[in-house]
Amino acid sequence: MAEIRERDDAADLSEREPAVVEPRHETEADDKDPEVYVVEPLLPQRLRRPSDLLRFIAALLALAAVVLLSLVAKQTLNGLAGDVAEGANLVPNLLSRVAAFLGGGAVLIVPVAFAVERVFHRDGLRVAEGLIAAIIGLVGSFLIGEWVMSSDAAGDLRQLLTGNRPGVEPFNTLLASVVAYSTAVRISRRPTWRALIWTVIALDVLSLFTSKQLTLPSAMVTIVAGMAIGYGTLYGVGSPNTRPPGTAVIAALRKLSFQPISARRIEDDHQGSRRYAVGLHDGSSLDVTVLDRDRQVAGLPYRLWRRIRLNSETRRRAIRSLRAELEREALMAYAAQAAGASTPRLLGTSEVGTEAALLAYEHLSTRPLDALPDSEIDDDLLAQIWEQLELLRLQRLAHRRLTGDSIHVDTEGRVVLTDARSGEIAAGDLLLRLDVVQLLTYLALRVGAERSVASAARVVGEDALAGAMPLLQKIALTRQTRSALAKDKGLLSAIREQIEALKPQAKIEEIRLERFRPRTLVTIIASTLAAYFLLSQLSQVNLVTVITTANWAWSLLALAASFVSFIAAALMLRGFVPESLPLWRTVLVQFASSFVKLVAPPAVGAVAINTRYLQKRGIPPASAVASVGASQLVMLIAHISLLLLFAYITGSNTATSFTPTRGLVLVMLAVAVLIVAVLGVPPLRRMLTKRLRSLFSNVLPRLLDVLQSPRKMFEGFAGTVMITIAFVTCLDACVSAFGGDISFTAVAVVFLTANAIGSAAPTPGGLGAVELALAGGLTVAGVDSAVATSAVLLYRLLTFWLPVLPGWAAFTWLQRHEAL
Repeated sequence: MAEIRERDDAADLSEREPAVVEPRHETEADDKDPEVYVVEPLLPQRLRRPSDLLRFIAALLALAAVVLLSLVAKQTLNGLAGDVAEGANLVPNLLSRVAAFLGGGAVLIVPVAFAVERVFHRDGLRVAEGLIAAIIGLVGSFLIGEWVMSSDAAGDLRQLLTGNRPGVEPFNTLLASVVAYSTAVRISRRPTWRALIWTVIALDVLSLFTSKQLTLPSAMVTIVAGMAIGYGTLYGVGSPNTRPPGTAVIAALRKLSFQPISARRIEDDHQGSRRYAVGLHDGSSLDVTVLDRDRQVAGLPYRLWRRIRLNSETRRRAIRSLRAELEREALMAYAAQAAGASTPRLLGTSEVGTEAALLAYEHLSTRPLDALPDSEIDDDLLAQIWEQLELLRLQRLAHRRLTGDSIHVDTEGRVVLTDARSGEIAAGDLLLRLDVVQLLTYLALRVGAERSVASAARVVGEDALAGAMPLLQKIALTRQTRSALAKDKGLLSAIREQIEALKPQAKIEEIRLERFRPRTLVTIIASTLAAYFLLSQLSQVNLVTVITTANWAWSLLALAASFVSFIAAALMLRGFVPESLPLWRTVLVQFASSFVKLVAPPAVGAVAINTRYLQKRGIPPASAVASVGASQLVMLIAHISLLLLFAYITGSNTATSFTPTRGLVLVMLAVAVLIVAVLGVPPLRRMLTKRLRSLFSNVLPRLLDVLQSPRKMFEGFAGTVMITIAFVTCLDACVSAFGGDISFTAVAVVFLTANAIGSAAPTPGGLGAVELALAGGLTVAGVDSAVATSAVLLYRLLTFWLPVLPGWAAFTWLQRHEAL
């Protein structure tokens, strides 16, 4: 196969408006071939290319990154600008003037010359697109520049872009329009013109910079903004359709010695590639797949996301060239044929001009498995499907897309595998096991977990199923299968149970396919915001002053109350577990949970580590989860009850006429709206119900077991109340340590409110949210803001940061003694 490559002249010609041309016959033999009418819808004259949209988004992200980095690294940027200016001053004056003259004039001459050259080649539409981008760049840069210069909110940005120099524009309108024009006319595809235009742009920027008419950040922002406008214009107005029509596909097939007599466009494949059904002179048929160059980046954001999120063995290349895509599918097709698998034979490949390539397969009369009713999927058909997979596995071939539209059944009931483009040759064990998992899950969706596992065990064996069991994760499946699993969320667990019944002694190794989970991104973003707010607080308080001015008598009381909270947590857990638990080891578990809070939200970390501890004590998983759920449920009830109690006591100590503040009314309205939103929106309501059901399932029987023992009941409820009292005492002592004057009940209301906010925050240990809520609550309650901030910092030091080191020691010791 001749190499498919982009040619500058050919690319220029291909981007003109498509014209209707007569087929060209190169040889005498070609003249004898009858003309074939291709049944297909009219191809659009223009189309929006995904590549232009991606470049536009990338330019916007680059623009935001340039602005943020410039704002953060002001000193470095100023130093760099000074070095450039100093170096420019060393240039002889005459040479500098010549460069300024050439750059300033050529920045207009070069675009005009390129426009003339394009018009001469009858490519005026491209010039028109460039002019639209230039006008948008000119007007947009002017309007944004006026806003930056006049708006008080853009003070930092104005100082960054102009350096507060008189007469300096935030955006150079001429430079922005030239860059937008050059981008829109795709001058980058012409190496000579590309080098010329960027040379004159660099000369123009240098001359403007040395004459103090432009700053370095302004130059960078102007250029990137111009590129964004150019790509946005290209995507907005669309590009000429360069996809070869069906007649070009027929001509390419004739070059492969086929004699087509009919052709019609059929449904595109799952990746959006065109497909044609072609009838040949000898009565046979072909299924032709056309790979269009402009479709190679379709779905790129999703592929990039999967590539970043998944481990290296499971991910695929996000971007492939047209040539690489053609070779990949052809190689996989030939390898599957050599392995003896039942697949359509690949009969030929060819380029179709410079913008597409085709693969010609023999036509088989089949139906996709998705089109078969479940009643027709019998045990014999299931066995055939697994046999085909086993043939691929024996030759280390991974299909990677075993779904209902890639598994077909012919007229004689034989299984045929299609869609080899996603496959891998010389695949590793992980990819081969992923194929087993995908097929297991898809067939289980059709015939149930029991039949799916039983049919697989008869063909691939129980060992292969046991090896695939750790990979039964939603992330390992195709997008279609993951969507189908949303309707049957217990299916993966059912498949695991069936495999465990076949191989109960199998050793299960944990395999992590994800580098990170989406919730990790949320945690990172929330933690960053929390750290920002926390640092803002710290910048207003001198930590040395906080430590040296605190009353150490109150500080020691706060430290003692913090320690008591761990004992109270241990008593609470012991009280809701009918089985006997050693007190001090349980206390160590609570210290270990304080270490886990560094990487997990507070409620999540405590629940997970307590559940793990109970399981290690020999308590069945269901009972362990129920015990922890019971303690959390009672803790929630106690939390709400104490909040109402302390709020009532606080209110009764105030004046008889209570008028709620505007802030309190807004908070109450916000809480009401949140509750209505959660309960009124079905998806949110189902999510909340699911979380609560998973946490508190089997809780009632566990509570009944606890109520049968008065000692356990007293221990659990006493520990629950002691935790709240200990934390409130700690916070009250921290406020008193800095001379704050506030009632104990008011501190309790502030703590209980802030604790609820911190439990809902996705940050580790409620970091940031707890500090803001506590400081804000104390300030509203009448404590001086500086005293409130100092008290909160001391409180978090004693209850969150100080226990980390002993918590790590306890976590390590418990793991060493197999208690966790």
